[in-house]
Amino acid sequence: MNANNKKIRMDQLVLAVVSYSWVTLVAVICVLPFLLILGGSFTKESEIVLEGFKLIPKQFSLDAYRFIFEYPEDIIRAYGLTVSLTAIGTSLSLFFISMSGYVIQRTDFKWRNIFSFIFYFTTLFSGGLVPLYILVVNYLKLNNTFWVLLLLPMINVFYILVMKSFMRSIPAAITESAKIDGAGDFTIFIRLILPLCKPALATIGLFVALAYWNDWYYSLLFISDQKLYPLQYYLYKIIGNVDALKIVAEKSGNKVPDLPGEGLKMALTMVVTGPIIFLYPFIQRYFVKGLTIGAVKG
Repeated sequence: MNANNKKIRMDQLVLAVVSYSWVTLVAVICVLPFLLILGGSFTKESEIVLEGFKLIPKQFSLDAYRFIFEYPEDIIRAYGLTVSLTAIGTSLSLFFISMSGYVIQRTDFKWRNIFSFIFYFTTLFSGGLVPLYILVVNYLKLNNTFWVLLLLPMINVFYILVMKSFMRSIPAAITESAKIDGAGDFTIFIRLILPLCKPALATIGLFVALAYWNDWYYSLLFISDQKLYPLQYYLYKIIGNVDALKIVAEKSGNKVPDLPGEGLKMALTMVVTGPIIFLYPFIQRYFVKGLTIGAVKG
């Protein structure tokens, strides 16, 4: 027995060493590009052009960040708009997605298969860009408004189907017992189903929040008012303006202005990704395990 126990402990030790070594290696591989971007954002442009990107810059420079925050009121407004879109849009999106998923997974809803097919059919075919543009601009008159940036990314059919599949794993006895106690459908959904769907809500909420945070495409199509530029589109315009100035200077034979180019892109990456990174630790614990274990005792 002692020999067997020692062998088991040795196997566990070897497994732990190999596992932690592998996880550490993967973590280093994942963090290294981020550190390279961080170092590049503080590197002088001439050093980047001559020697490339380095983790520790030889010539420390804040030129890229000075250029970004030269007009702080504009970037603060873009930040505020993006944060409000992400917060409001993610909350409403999770509510409507979870409510739709709850309805089409109910066995007592006789139209659930028809609605599920309609939802699924929209993932195979779409109307295209031109009908969307005509609908938003000519009929709904939502161009150059906050609503077009809020409503268009709100509903994703794939997430509805994912939520439907997750809700099927919730024991039906929970709903039945609540109905016996006199609870209505909306009360059951809000007070019982949603708390049990925290893992799915956290996962889908992360993807929806990232979609809102990284969205620039709808701004490109429907927004021309500079006061309604979200963060991603505002920074995209900055890069475009810098590149345009350099091209015009080169073609006109004038001296190319000393503007941050590659360093600016690295700094913009840090400005954009910094806040959203803090969202991950709050939802990571919901990825591993559901909350329905032990909810119903047989």
